Amino acid sequence: MKLNQQLFQINRNFLICFIISASLSALVAQLLGDHNNFLNTTFTIIFGYIVYFGIFFGLFYRDNVERYKSMKSNLIKKELFAMMSSFGAGEVIYLGIRWPTLYYFLEIGVEPYIASLISELIATACYMVSVTIFLRKTKTF
Repeated sequence: MKLNQQLFQINRNFLICFIISASLSALVAQLLGDHNNFLNTTFTIIFGYIVYFGIFFGLFYRDNVERYKSMKSNLIKKELFAMMSSFGAGEVIYLGIRWPTLYYFLEIGVEPYIASLISELIATACYMVSVTIFLRKTKTF
């Protein structure tokens, strides 16, 4: 199987963002451990999204700024549209797994930081697989 550099960079960025976001989300979940599980789950995931996408967009920009300078604008738009579509589908899968698993783990009494880490690991793995499949199927990379 041929290694695709852009797909490799995106998955590398996913992993970097995952590590940072998962660590900080676990901290937030633990800090909110005395609150209602519904609120803990919701605020932990919102915080994770802010951290994840803040870092991801910075890394994506750094990795692609030179490449996009040499591309025609219609090709850039087409690629970004395909990527956003793939990420959107991945986000539906991520959120559909992350919220219920974190809430369930909190409800059964798992420590909040452990519950957050486990649900983040499961949801991010599914997210990475789905986005990679969508990007390959749409022939974006």
